[in-house]
Amino acid sequence: MSSFASQLVLHPYVSQSLKYGATNLGRDKLYRTIQYLSRILAWLSFSRGNKVEAARWNALKNHLALGRKLMRLGKPIEHLQAALRAAQSPSELGEQLATIGRQLAYFGYLIYDAVVWANAVKVINLRPSTTYRVATISNRFWLSGILLSITNGLLKAGRLAQEAKKLRASESWGEKDLSDVAQREARQLALEKMRSDTRYQFVIDILDVWIPASNLGLVNVNDGIVGLAGFTSSIMGMYTQWVAVNRPK
Repeated sequence: MSSFASQLVLHPYVSQSLKYGATNLGRDKLYRTIQYLSRILAWLSFSRGNKVEAARWNALKNHLALGRKLMRLGKPIEHLQAALRAAQSPSELGEQLATIGRQLAYFGYLIYDAVVWANAVKVINLRPSTTYRVATISNRFWLSGILLSITNGLLKAGRLAQEAKKLRASESWGEKDLSDVAQREARQLALEKMRSDTRYQFVIDILDVWIPASNLGLVNVNDGIVGLAGFTSSIMGMYTQWVAVNRPK
């Protein structure tokens, strides 16, 4: 029994899960996944006429959303730093502008989101009309950030596709731009990895864009669809963070 308990507690997956949960981003992705799963279950319960069950899932969703706002209080500065680094780093102009704009949009989103949190926990007291206006501006910044991320993804995908095409052409014609075959293969693998990562993030953005768009009333979709989109993108984000945290060094 003791041996079984030791194998269970010291199992590599348990250690990896603890390592994942020790990161702020890892916990946020986990809470986000549960938040949007709760949104789906609340919608399903309400659509079936079970208002008590719907209220229970809705309360969990709201508490997780509020807790995540607290966890993100320091993140606006991270996005501001990322915008400054993007402005100083050499890159394609279109991608650079989209990246800077995205980071500034997320900075604005999280600043206003912090005001929403402060009002919710009664640190400040805003009039209902002001609360609505702050939440609306927050969602506009969020939507802008996602749209700029999608733009950046499209521009980057196009550039990487052109680079891959040139690399294949140089290989076909026997050009010596990459004289060493191993170097050419390494460059090809790196390009494929970047293209895969870009496509992956593009899918996440396409799913996430429905959330602020729905909050702003720009699209007419029910809570089940929004919850499913958020849940799927959260699972994808969890996987990315899991791989990043548990990558062999």
